[in-house]
Amino acid sequence: MQPNDVPVSPPRRRWALGALAATALGAGIGASWWRNRPAQEAVPAGVWTRQWTSPQGPIFGMQRFQGHPLLVNFWATWCPPCIEELPLIEAFYLQNKANGWQVLGLAVDKPERVQSFLKTSPLSFAIGMAGLDGTELSRELGNLTGSLPFTVVFSGDGQIAQRKLGRITQQDLDQWRGLR
Repeated sequence: MQPNDVPVSPPRRRWALGALAATALGAGIGASWWRNRPAQEAVPAGVWTRQWTSPQGPIFGMQRFQGHPLLVNFWATWCPPCIEELPLIEAFYLQNKANGWQVLGLAVDKPERVQSFLKTSPLSFAIGMAGLDGTELSRELGNLTGSLPFTVVFSGDGQIAQRKLGRITQQDLDQWRGLR
């Protein structure tokens, strides 16, 4: 012990450790809220004018999805959580397309890999070959790290209603189903 060191009494130590724990808990809650927060920012310019090539070759535009609620999922064949959530997204689409819901999977991957994957695991919803443009679009939509999977939900009026970085759950889809 140095001459100027003041011993910390056990109650002060407990108080300091409690304050540290409360700060860490608050930071964790804040980070979780930030990752899953409802979006309040405007949709970046040019989102609805983008075009994508389907794995089969034809080009389609984002404008075809306007006017209905839309779930956009950024994924890749090399991303295990992406592959794990695709059956949930497929079931969501099949259960809700009659209610106006649309789903777009934007593959941040090579076309050959996506084509091969879709032969063994076909999907009913639209798939766009996004490549590096998909990474940039996901950043514009709030995925600052460019990580996968990343999902954005647009309301029927074209505004961002929800975002989620990481694997989605059935609970997420049930919550989003109510958005219009």
